[in-house]
Amino acid sequence: MSDEPGMHAQAPAHATAVRVYFQDTDAGGIVYHGRYLDFFERCRMDWLRALGFPIRVLERDHGVVFIVHEMRVSYLRPARLEDDLAVELELAALKGARLELRQSVIRGTDTLVSAEVHLACVDCAGLRPARIPVSLRERLAGPGRRLSGMSTLTSTTP
Repeated sequence: MSDEPGMHAQAPAHATAVRVYFQDTDAGGIVYHGRYLDFFERCRMDWLRALGFPIRVLERDHGVVFIVHEMRVSYLRPARLEDDLAVELELAALKGARLELRQSVIRGTDTLVSAEVHLACVDCAGLRPARIPVSLRERLAGPGRRLSGMSTLTSTTP
Protein backbone atom coordinates (compact mmCIF):
# COMPACT_ATOMS: atom_id res chain seq x y z
CA MET A 1 0.00 0.00 0.00
CA SER A 2 2.51 2.65 1.09
CA ASP A 3 5.84 3.27 2.71
CA GLU A 4 4.38 6.09 4.82
CA PRO A 5 4.86 5.71 8.58
CA GLY A 6 1.95 3.96 10.24
CA MET A 7 0.66 2.44 7.00
CA HIS A 8 0.88 -1.26 6.17
CA ALA A 9 2.35 -2.73 3.01
CA GLN A 10 -0.50 -5.26 2.73
CA ALA A 11 -3.38 -5.31 0.29
CA PRO A 12 -6.14 -2.86 1.16
CA ALA A 13 -9.52 -4.13 2.33
CA HIS A 14 -11.11 -2.19 -0.53
CA ALA A 15 -10.04 0.10 -3.36
CA THR A 16 -12.10 2.41 -5.57
CA ALA A 17 -10.82 3.82 -8.86
CA VAL A 18 -11.23 7.58 -9.31
CA ARG A 19 -10.37 9.74 -12.31
CA VAL A 20 -9.75 13.43 -11.63
CA TYR A 21 -12.15 15.65 -13.57
CA PHE A 22 -12.14 19.38 -14.14
CA GLN A 23 -14.68 20.01 -11.34
CA ASP A 24 -12.26 18.34 -8.87
CA THR A 25 -9.52 20.91 -9.51
CA ASP A 26 -8.62 24.52 -8.96
CA ALA A 27 -7.64 26.90 -11.78
CA GLY A 28 -4.14 25.38 -11.86
CA GLY A 29 -5.41 21.85 -12.44
CA ILE A 30 -4.56 20.68 -8.89
CA VAL A 31 -7.17 18.69 -6.95
CA TYR A 32 -8.88 20.90 -4.37
CA HIS A 33 -8.11 19.62 -0.86
CA GLY A 34 -11.78 19.11 0.07
CA ARG A 35 -12.40 16.79 -2.89
CA TYR A 36 -10.24 14.12 -1.25
CA LEU A 37 -12.90 13.85 1.47
CA ASP A 38 -15.45 13.11 -1.28
CA PHE A 39 -13.12 10.45 -2.71
CA PHE A 40 -12.76 8.87 0.75
CA GLU A 41 -16.54 8.88 1.23
CA ARG A 42 -17.11 7.24 -2.16
CA CYS A 43 -14.64 4.49 -1.25
CA ARG A 44 -16.35 3.87 2.12
CA MET A 45 -19.77 3.61 0.45
CA ASP A 46 -18.38 1.20 -2.19
CA TRP A 47 -16.75 -0.87 0.58
CA LEU A 48 -19.99 -1.23 2.54
CA ARG A 49 -21.83 -2.14 -0.67
CA ALA A 50 -19.19 -4.77 -1.51
CA LEU A 51 -19.65 -6.24 1.98
CA GLY A 52 -23.40 -6.57 1.30
CA PHE A 53 -24.37 -3.62 3.53
CA PRO A 54 -25.18 -0.64 1.30
CA ILE A 55 -26.27 2.39 3.30
CA ARG A 56 -29.96 1.98 2.39
CA VAL A 57 -29.91 -1.60 3.75
CA LEU A 58 -28.30 -0.42 6.99
CA GLU A 59 -31.02 2.24 7.32
CA ARG A 60 -33.96 0.03 6.35
CA ASP A 61 -33.03 -3.29 7.95
CA HIS A 62 -30.96 -2.18 10.95
CA GLY A 63 -32.06 1.41 11.63
CA VAL A 64 -28.47 2.71 11.68
CA VAL A 65 -26.07 4.78 9.60
CA PHE A 66 -22.39 5.68 9.92
CA ILE A 67 -21.26 9.25 10.41
CA VAL A 68 -17.74 10.64 10.46
CA HIS A 69 -16.80 11.33 14.06
CA GLU A 70 -13.16 12.24 13.56
CA MET A 71 -10.74 12.50 10.66
CA ARG A 72 -7.04 13.28 10.45
CA VAL A 73 -5.77 13.96 6.93
CA SER A 74 -2.20 14.31 5.66
CA TYR A 75 -1.72 15.89 2.23
CA LEU A 76 1.58 14.58 0.90
CA ARG A 77 1.55 15.25 -2.87
CA PRO A 78 -0.93 16.85 -5.24
CA ALA A 79 -3.15 15.00 -7.71
CA ARG A 80 -3.80 16.68 -11.05
CA LEU A 81 -6.43 16.92 -13.74
CA GLU A 82 -6.99 13.56 -15.52
CA ASP A 83 -4.93 11.54 -13.02
CA ASP A 84 -6.16 8.00 -12.46
CA LEU A 85 -6.19 7.35 -8.72
CA ALA A 86 -6.93 4.47 -6.38
CA VAL A 87 -8.68 5.31 -3.13
CA GLU A 88 -7.85 2.58 -0.64
CA LEU A 89 -9.40 1.59 2.66
CA GLU A 90 -8.17 -0.64 5.46
CA LEU A 91 -10.05 -1.47 8.66
CA ALA A 92 -7.84 -0.60 11.62
CA ALA A 93 -10.24 -1.26 14.51
CA LEU A 94 -13.75 -2.50 15.09
CA LYS A 95 -15.42 -1.48 18.33
CA GLY A 96 -18.97 -1.52 19.72
CA ALA A 97 -20.29 1.56 17.90
CA ARG A 98 -17.17 2.64 16.03
CA LEU A 99 -15.07 1.75 13.01
CA GLU A 100 -11.54 3.07 12.69
CA LEU A 101 -10.22 3.14 9.14
CA ARG A 102 -7.06 4.03 7.30
CA GLN A 103 -7.64 5.52 3.87
CA SER A 104 -5.21 6.62 1.17
CA VAL A 105 -5.28 8.16 -2.26
CA ILE A 106 -2.67 6.50 -4.46
CA ARG A 107 -1.33 7.41 -7.91
CA GLY A 108 0.77 4.56 -9.25
CA THR A 109 3.01 3.72 -6.30
CA ASP A 110 2.85 7.19 -4.69
CA THR A 111 0.65 7.92 -1.69
CA LEU A 112 -0.79 11.39 -2.27
CA VAL A 113 -3.12 11.71 0.72
CA SER A 114 -3.59 9.56 3.80
CA ALA A 115 -6.26 9.73 6.48
CA GLU A 116 -7.32 8.14 9.73
CA VAL A 117 -11.11 8.08 9.82
CA HIS A 118 -13.28 7.24 12.82
CA LEU A 119 -16.90 6.42 11.98
CA ALA A 120 -19.65 6.32 14.58
CA CYS A 121 -22.62 4.01 14.13
CA VAL A 122 -25.77 5.93 15.09
CA ASP A 123 -29.48 5.15 15.10
CA CYS A 124 -31.45 6.81 12.30
CA ALA A 125 -34.16 8.20 14.59
CA GLY A 126 -32.11 10.26 17.02
CA LEU A 127 -28.54 9.99 15.73
CA ARG A 128 -27.47 8.50 19.06
CA PRO A 129 -24.62 5.96 19.24
CA ALA A 130 -25.75 2.42 18.38
CA ARG A 131 -23.88 -0.87 18.28
CA ILE A 132 -22.72 -1.97 14.85
CA PRO A 133 -25.18 -4.65 13.66
CA VAL A 134 -24.00 -8.16 14.56
CA SER A 135 -24.17 -9.39 10.96
CA LEU A 136 -21.90 -6.56 9.81
CA ARG A 137 -19.54 -7.08 12.76
CA GLU A 138 -19.25 -10.76 11.87
CA ARG A 139 -18.54 -9.90 8.23
CA LEU A 140 -15.88 -7.38 9.24
CA ALA A 141 -14.28 -9.56 11.92
CA GLY A 142 -13.89 -12.71 9.84
CA PRO A 143 -11.48 -15.52 10.71
CA GLY A 144 -8.35 -14.49 12.60
CA ARG A 145 -9.53 -10.95 13.27
CA ARG A 146 -10.42 -9.39 16.59
CA LEU A 147 -13.77 -7.71 17.22
CA SER A 148 -12.29 -4.90 19.30
CA GLY A 149 -9.06 -2.97 19.11
CA MET A 150 -6.48 -3.08 16.36
CA SER A 151 -6.82 -5.74 13.70
CA THR A 152 -4.30 -7.18 11.32
CA LEU A 153 -6.37 -7.62 8.20
CA THR A 154 -5.36 -9.16 4.96
CA SER A 155 -8.63 -8.42 3.15
CA THR A 156 -12.35 -8.03 3.73
CA THR A 157 -13.36 -8.30 0.11
CA PRO A 158 -15.63 -11.26 -0.67
